Amino acid sequence: MDFKLRTGTFGLLLGALIAPVHADTSLVDRDITFEAYVETLKSQAIEEGIRPDTVNQAFENVTFKHRAVKADRSQPEQKITLEEYLPRAVPGWKVKQAKQQYNKHRKELERIGDEYGVQPRFIVALWGVESNFGSLTGGYSVVDALTTMAFEGRRETFFRNELMDALTILDQGHITADKMKGSWAGAMGQPQFMPSSFLNYAADGNGDGTKNIWTNETDVFASAANYLRQSGWNDKYTWGREVKVTKPLSDQLYGRQKSQSKTLAEWQALGVRNQQGFDLPVLTEDINAWLIAPDSPNGRTYLVYDNYQVLMKWNRSYYFGLAVSKLADSLK
Repeated sequence: MDFKLRTGTFGLLLGALIAPVHADTSLVDRDITFEAYVETLKSQAIEEGIRPDTVNQAFENVTFKHRAVKADRSQPEQKITLEEYLPRAVPGWKVKQAKQQYNKHRKELERIGDEYGVQPRFIVALWGVESNFGSLTGGYSVVDALTTMAFEGRRETFFRNELMDALTILDQGHITADKMKGSWAGAMGQPQFMPSSFLNYAADGNGDGTKNIWTNETDVFASAANYLRQSGWNDKYTWGREVKVTKPLSDQLYGRQKSQSKTLAEWQALGVRNQQGFDLPVLTEDINAWLIAPDSPNGRTYLVYDNYQVLMKWNRSYYFGLAVSKLADSLK
């Protein structure tokens, strides 16, 4: 293990009050049973200040989830290209639905966009890509999923810490354990926040005293906007643009490292043009941009700005960032 397990007397007494769990954990090779492992989690939570009744309720019916382990271990048989991915991630019906949702929630989206300094179209785009506007949020108990993945052991410290954060959220009263649903990895609610992201960025958009990213759309919008703002979003600019490279460039110029950024004027001088082949825009205050080619320089190529770097903090996939960006552009 990557940390010292704490099994204080109080935690053991609490464990004795809770009915034992039984799990078929044949997928996992550990020198501790799932039931015993759960007891260490209870003890840790108590010692970290989580109320005993919260711990009791959270672990009352905890279950080892085979499907979560299988999902974590499964790998795609073949990596799809960006050309294949984007039509799947942003099909026409999703663009249509995004416009409908934008119009339906326009008033609150514009209010939240003004408050947090984030264009509403990016809030809607993140919502659409992450959970199909709240319709696909995952049916796992977050406590079950995180307990299972911590016990599985390959990323034990990460999932154990996320579990403690999930218990903190329960202890703060934002949601009850039976309604705290998410993905097999513990990503929660409509914006698919991990518990640590919830604690750092979730916001009370409607002022009712709780941060409900599961069923309250105003809280979902405010939480997404707060995440972007706290991560460095600037609503004066967009995310970037698809471009053409008209002259051969060194592979060393492609990437998102700080040293690889150049101004639009510098990229213009290197032969980078907009998608139609015309000059890049001339700005009063030039901005930094990075040249990326997610598949290869022979595929789609983009100049991306600081806001795209923020999207990469949300999810470190080039494809994800471009899907969100494309959906946001459809809402201009």
